Amino acid sequence: MLININPLSLFQTKGKIKKVFREAKASYLNRIRFAVGMFYFGMGLSFATWASRIPDIKTALHLTEGDLGSILFALPVGQLAIMPFSGKMVTKFGSHRILIFSLIMYVFCLINLGLATTALQLSLGLFLFGLFGNLANIAVNTQGVYTEVLFKKTIMSAFHGMWSFAGFTGALIGLGMLALNLSPLHHFIIVAIVVLIMVAFNFRFLVRAKEKKKAKEEGKKLFVKPDTALLWLGVIGFCSMASEGVMFDWSGVYFKDIVQAPGPLVVLGYTSFMIMMAGGRFLGDGLINKFGRERVMQISGVMISAGLFTAVFLPYIIPCTIAFMFVGLGVATIVPTVYSIAGKNPTVPAGEALTIVSSVSFLGFLMGPPVIGHIAQSFGLQFSFAFIGIFGVLIAFMVSKIRTTP
Repeated sequence: MLININPLSLFQTKGKIKKVFREAKASYLNRIRFAVGMFYFGMGLSFATWASRIPDIKTALHLTEGDLGSILFALPVGQLAIMPFSGKMVTKFGSHRILIFSLIMYVFCLINLGLATTALQLSLGLFLFGLFGNLANIAVNTQGVYTEVLFKKTIMSAFHGMWSFAGFTGALIGLGMLALNLSPLHHFIIVAIVVLIMVAFNFRFLVRAKEKKKAKEEGKKLFVKPDTALLWLGVIGFCSMASEGVMFDWSGVYFKDIVQAPGPLVVLGYTSFMIMMAGGRFLGDGLINKFGRERVMQISGVMISAGLFTAVFLPYIIPCTIAFMFVGLGVATIVPTVYSIAGKNPTVPAGEALTIVSSVSFLGFLMGPPVIGHIAQSFGLQFSFAFIGIFGVLIAFMVSKIRTTP
C-alpha cells in the first residue's frame, strides 16, 4: 500500500464539455486545436529559451558544474511546492483560466531569470519558474485531453510535437541572439513578448469544461493500491524525460566544455536534438501503426543509449551532433505512447491514470539535470552522460513488462 499524494488525482480529466464545443463545426474545432497547440508551443518556447542560455548564465555567474547542479534543483522544488494545490486550482477555476494565468506568469518568471546576478537570485527565479511551469503543464495537458474528446481521435502526440518544435525554434532564436551578442535578459524579454502575443490571440478558443467532482468518501482515501502497469509506465516515462531534461539543460554545456565547439556552435547539439525529437513526434503515430508500440519503444530506448554513449566516446562536433540526433529520435515517441497506454488502462479511470503517469514522468525531466550536475562535479560530465545512457537500455527492458496494446 502506498500513500496517495498525487495532486492530479484530485480531479478527472474527462470533464463535461460545454455543448457549444461538442456541436461546433469542423473549422471551429480546428481553430480550437490550433489554439491549444499554440499554448503547448508557448510553454516549449519559454523553457527552450532558458535552456539555450544556461551556458552563458553559468559563465556570467562563475558557477561550477556542482554549483549549477545545486541551483537547478530549485526547479523541481518549485514543482513539488505547487503539486498539492495545482489539481484543486484546475478543478475549481477551470483549466482554461489556469492555463492563461500560469503561462503569463511563466514568461514573467523567464524575464526574472535574466535579471539574476547571484546564485541565490537564480535559485529563487528557478523556483518560481518551476512552480508556474508545473501549473501550466497540468492545465495544458488537461486542455489537450479535452481537445482529443472533441476530435474523437488521438492527437496528443502532435501537441507534444508542438512543444518539441518550440524547443527547436527556441534553439534557433538562441543561436541568433548569441550571434547578435544580446544578453540573456534582452533575449528573454523578446521571447516573453512573443508568447504574450500568442496568448492574446488564442485564449478565447480554449475548451471550457466543468470537472466532475468525486464522491466525498473517495476523496478522503489516504491509501491506494498502486496499479503495476502504471508503475512500469511511470518509470519508463521518468527515464525518457530524465534523458530529455539532461539534453535540454546540459547539451549546451557539453558542447562548450567537452566538445569545445567554437562560438555560437555551442547550441548545435541542442538544436540537432530538438529537430529530431520534434520530427519524430509528428511522425510517431505513423511509425507506431506500422511497427507496433512495443517495437518502436524498444528501438527508441536503444537509440537513447547509443546516442549518449557515442557522445561520450567520440566527443567531437560531427559525431556528437549525430549522436544527439539519435537521442532526439529516441525520446520522441516514448512519452506520448506512455500517455496513450495509460489512458486505456482497464482498471483505473483514464483521467487519473494519465495524470499519475505524467506526474511521475515529469519529475524525471526536472530531477535529471540537477543530479547530473553533481555527478559531473565528482566524476566528470562525460561520465554523467554515460550514466544517463543506461536509462535507454532500461526503457527497452521495461517495455517487455507492460502490455502495450489496448
